[in-house]
Amino acid sequence: MTVLLALSIIACKDSNETKEQVEEGALTQDDIHKTEGEWQYLFDGTTLEGWRGYNEDKMPPGWVINNGELTYDTELGLEQDYTGGRDIIYGAEEFDNFELYLEWKLPKGGNSGIFYHIKEGYPAPYDSAPEYQLIDDDNYAQIHDLTGYNKSVGHTENLSELKPLNKTAADYAMHGPDLDMKKLNPVGEWNSSKIVFTPEKVEHWLNGEKVLSFVPWDDEWHKKKNSGKWKESPDYGKFKSGYIGLQDHASPIWFRNIKIRKL
Repeated sequence: MTVLLALSIIACKDSNETKEQVEEGALTQDDIHKTEGEWQYLFDGTTLEGWRGYNEDKMPPGWVINNGELTYDTELGLEQDYTGGRDIIYGAEEFDNFELYLEWKLPKGGNSGIFYHIKEGYPAPYDSAPEYQLIDDDNYAQIHDLTGYNKSVGHTENLSELKPLNKTAADYAMHGPDLDMKKLNPVGEWNSSKIVFTPEKVEHWLNGEKVLSFVPWDDEWHKKKNSGKWKESPDYGKFKSGYIGLQDHASPIWFRNIKIRKL
């Protein structure tokens, strides 16, 4: 018991020291890989290396590092001489089976998302890629009129409300999270999300709790895909590998500690 306690204390100390070194910029990505073992940082707070716009060869205006956080600055993002999309991808490597972890926060009425298995060449990432939804559950419907959207996906009742398939931690427009297990921090506070993808099961985690689990490409998955929002998107969700991406939805967003490990 004494040995296990000592090892736990050492591991905790090493983890804290690594985090401090990352925040201070004292570790390179190669150093982080060695320290973290299987974990690979996609964003460590110091560099945007590997990141670019979807279907673009550079980062769109608006995405910047501020205080060690990957931030979408809406004022910078409104530059009128830029015509490309503003969703971004980690374009250095594609991933198939993985565990992805990141931390994020939104402002009141904010909206964003985490994409995976992205393929380029489509108008937007969501034409091919599943999305872990990030949104201000409590206030979004008070600020935005959802009537038209809800009608377009087949809803006939309570057209002004944000539906479970569109709430934070949903597999957007496919699978809703377990609301009883879900603990979403208020706007302006940090949340943590994790996606675990294998061909046998996909898991969505929020603030340390598993809130959603489903099987990709099974009969239920195909039924949902062919009867809902994605019925006119033949390539939605079909790819077994692709890029990781983050969504610009015309609102500020903050990310930090974005890391992944292959499974």
